[in-house]
Amino acid sequence: MAGGTWDPTALPTRPGLYLNFIEAATAQIQGGARGTVAIPLIKYDGTALESTVYTIEKESEAIDLFVGSDASKIDNIKSIQFALQGGAKEVVVYTMPASAAEADYAAMRDVLETYAFNVFTFDLDDANTATQYANTKTWTVNNRNNGKHFMSVLGNDDDTTVPSTKAYDDDYIIDLSNGVEINEKIYTSKNFAPFIAGLVAGTSINKSITYQQLFVDDVNARYKNSDINEALQNGALVLVHDGDKIKIEQGITSSGNKIRAIRARQAVATDVMKTASDSYIGKLDNNEDGQKALLSVITAYLEVLENANVLTDIQVQLDPDNPSVGDSVFILISYREIDSMERIFLNVKV
Repeated sequence: MAGGTWDPTALPTRPGLYLNFIEAATAQIQGGARGTVAIPLIKYDGTALESTVYTIEKESEAIDLFVGSDASKIDNIKSIQFALQGGAKEVVVYTMPASAAEADYAAMRDVLETYAFNVFTFDLDDANTATQYANTKTWTVNNRNNGKHFMSVLGNDDDTTVPSTKAYDDDYIIDLSNGVEINEKIYTSKNFAPFIAGLVAGTSINKSITYQQLFVDDVNARYKNSDINEALQNGALVLVHDGDKIKIEQGITSSGNKIRAIRARQAVATDVMKTASDSYIGKLDNNEDGQKALLSVITAYLEVLENANVLTDIQVQLDPDNPSVGDSVFILISYREIDSMERIFLNVKV
């Protein structure tokens, strides 16, 4: 169905439910789905065909398709393993041609646009470049503007340099600044991005990944306190060794906004639009009774999220600035997102 942002001076013509979530200061649209990671796979030696999409829920499925009978090729599916271990319920895999030229990446993006997923990231064997990262940001933003919402997790080959600027500065991009060490093997932030993608996809929308413990041996680049502060100010997702365990310092996007808050807005945009498409568009009269029915079901959905501590202070009404006449209905939705407790300040009196 059609959807996405809308301009009151140039209304879209396709049938659909168009949502404008107006924030107090920034008037941004947010969106997304939940639970699925998308990865363009570079190496595969099983029964899989190139330029084909496969949905993987279990590691055994990936072995048959992408490893085959040669157990030494098990690292072919390391990115899929990472995503599933991180918490994704499934991985949408696109098998890249051996050439992996720019036209192949463009084709991959076109195909994945027709599939539902929560987070996109690259295969850890992908020799992606700054150009591919820039194209990924553009693709992610363009999809958002056209009503398809997902996050992208990007990393680096060199994690020793602390981020000094905002590399992407977008609510939909997660910029992983450093990687990990597992069983004496180093995984850069680019290598470890699939795990973070799975973690984000698999975390409930009423939970934060801040201080999430990672069961790895170490980080591949340790930052001092001032480095961590600088990285956070520049929208980086930082992994730290706190002297006892490895954890995510703060669950933020490259714009500095909280991943939890963005995913709450994603859920509202995606679920309300899907409900309208399945049950209401073309089925309700655009009169007082039909409008009340639509407002009622949206309110009921938001109240479910409120009960789950995702958001609060709900208001759903017809937009007074845009008359709901003909075949168009304009709805004004407002709410306040519930954040996690992340900073505790103590005053100790003796």
